[in-house]
Amino acid sequence: MRSFVAIVETGSMLNAAEQVFVTQSALSLQIKRLEELVQQALFTREGRRLVLTPAGTVLLDYSRRVLALHDEAIAAVSAGHFAGPVRVGMVQDFAESLLTGLLARFAELHPDSQIYARVAGTAELLTMLERGQLDIIIGYAAADDPSAIKTAPMAWYGNADLSQRGVIPLAVLERPCRFREAAIASLDAAGLPYRIAIETPNLTTLRASVAAGLGLTCRTHLFMPDATSLTETGLPALPRVACIVGKGSELSQATARLAELATEVVHEL
Repeated sequence: MRSFVAIVETGSMLNAAEQVFVTQSALSLQIKRLEELVQQALFTREGRRLVLTPAGTVLLDYSRRVLALHDEAIAAVSAGHFAGPVRVGMVQDFAESLLTGLLARFAELHPDSQIYARVAGTAELLTMLERGQLDIIIGYAAADDPSAIKTAPMAWYGNADLSQRGVIPLAVLERPCRFREAAIASLDAAGLPYRIAIETPNLTTLRASVAAGLGLTCRTHLFMPDATSLTETGLPALPRVACIVGKGSELSQATARLAELATEVVHEL
């Protein structure tokens, strides 16, 4: 029933599969078994769209009531104990250098917890949060974002000699990336030529490339603890960036506690 409702609410098998943490093939099998149980077709296809049959419309109302009663019963019996999973999304910076300690603290408070962790760019995480596929996200935003927990200056990192080249080599993450966009915009505004020397989806690879002198990059001191930022090199100024913690509209007691912990840790950076 939960899978059935998820398909209706998300509008597709793909989105529903992500929401209920099963593969699309497993989701299709669940719906097939549900249709066999009620001996009625629940969906028809109109092009690429799944449309409820009259029987599906009736079952949807009952399913929502059954699930609400089920969730209420679990909450009453568990009396504040964790009923997971908690779904948290984060950008790579937080995943590699922050959330290990945060999730360890959470696990101590809720030893029976189940955690679903998604690492992606902020734009993708915000979309998943809006769709109800994540409960908490930790990412980046513009410095004036109203949900900012902390702001930090962006800075240039790498071998200072590279900044004196006729064409500045850059090491960047794949699009979309706020730091990539800031670096390129600042160089364009200053009229300085550049080339993408290293492009990678992986932050560890980016750091290694910068350490090897393959290119300059733009990050913050929060997540480049072993590197010294470049000053007095003639490179253009960069904007500030905000760290944000986004939360879903309906959080369990344990998930709300994790959101509080995340906010505290980000604020203390």
